[in-house]
Amino acid sequence: MVFKRLLGAIGVGGPSVDTVLDGGAALPGGALTGRVLLRGGGSAVDIEHIGLELIARVEAEHAEGESEGSVVFERFTVGGGFRLGEGEERELPFSVPLPWETPVTELHGQPLGVALGVRTEVAVAGARDKGDLDPLAVRPLPVQEAVLEAFGGLGFGFRSADLEYGHIGGTGQRLPFYQEIELTPAPQYAHAMNELELTFLASPAGVEIVLEADKRGGPFSAGHDALTRFTVRHEDAPALDWQAEVDGWIRRMTEHHDAYGSHAAYGHDSHGYGHAGMPGTGHHSGPGLGTAVAAGAAGLAVGVVGGMVAAEAVDEIGDFFEGEEDDAEEA
Repeated sequence: MVFKRLLGAIGVGGPSVDTVLDGGAALPGGALTGRVLLRGGGSAVDIEHIGLELIARVEAEHAEGESEGSVVFERFTVGGGFRLGEGEERELPFSVPLPWETPVTELHGQPLGVALGVRTEVAVAGARDKGDLDPLAVRPLPVQEAVLEAFGGLGFGFRSADLEYGHIGGTGQRLPFYQEIELTPAPQYAHAMNELELTFLASPAGVEIVLEADKRGGPFSAGHDALTRFTVRHEDAPALDWQAEVDGWIRRMTEHHDAYGSHAAYGHDSHGYGHAGMPGTGHHSGPGLGTAVAAGAAGLAVGVVGGMVAAEAVDEIGDFFEGEEDDAEEA
């Protein structure tokens, strides 16, 4: 355990805090559990409020180019209203719900390069002080994992993953940003696209899957983006033949993209975002209904492990947390 002294609120000699998350990666829409540990300083103080903030590193596009910053996408109050004695140690267990759209940070234990964190805030003597910042690991929901494994099984490769500030128009997106997982095309689709971007928008009812392909141009036509989306129920995760299902999505998008809309139709609004209602929850059932998801199709995870992506992801995530800690100490 690493306690962090709270200096900003009451000065040297104040209490210290450490937040310990329970082991293992959390699930979108599931519970995030852990403990906030407090240790009293040189005198008794009144703890007015203890909160947790969920933070994400996001990219934003604007007129001057691209920039990165931190976004707080959820806040929870987990304690407060008590007196912490001199040198007293107190433990506050918590269990809070993660938003359904919480991004996935790993696949089969391998980092995807997405940085999420849990920051503790303690209010003492009328001032709020930032405590420690802990990395948050999130594994995919069964539907998300099945779709990623299907892409891997079809021959798509992992290129990168990031969080984009803005809203995908026409979807049920709730958070102020969305996750993009960039994939290299499978050999059988390399003639039709340069890359494929995949976004998951989960809800209690299911997962909305947004696919955007950077389509190659032909001898007499320019390249363009093709975008489409599908909604799958959570209970379909063990029921569908996912490779056939995903292959069908890609074929329909590359061969008949006009019927499913374009980049402009759905849009990526990076200047504002709303809380649009969820579209219809009907799902697309494909061939092979009732067959089990192939157990060994971890192609995307192998792609992460096999290259330099994992090491670079760890470095970037480490830089993010170091920067956040520095900002908190300066505040």
